Amino acid sequence: MGTILIRWLILAIALFVTAHIKFIGIRYESLSSLLVAALVLGIINALLKPIFVTLSFPLILLTFGLFLVLINALLLYWTGKLVSGFIVPSFGSAVGGAVVISLVRLALEGWL
Repeated sequence: MGTILIRWLILAIALFVTAHIKFIGIRYESLSSLLVAALVLGIINALLKPIFVTLSFPLILLTFGLFLVLINALLLYWTGKLVSGFIVPSFGSAVGGAVVISLVRLALEGWL
């Protein structure tokens, strides 16, 4: 249970950092909407990402893993559509956000 809470907190911090990079365009209206978005994104990642990765595995191999950024962007974009108060204005914003979230999560998980 503790590791799930830590991963959720890391994802919430990554979303917070991403939302404060102005040129990406992702924003949130309240802290509660940010925390709900982190929860929804975590659930979507746990349920749908393995399916998408399995189905697009040849494409992931052909692009040397860069297609994973598009999968992450799609899941982030959907999170913006599902959570009111968490705004992902475009798919381009979602791509930039996916890159930043991945880098922040990598840094925080490596630090822990």
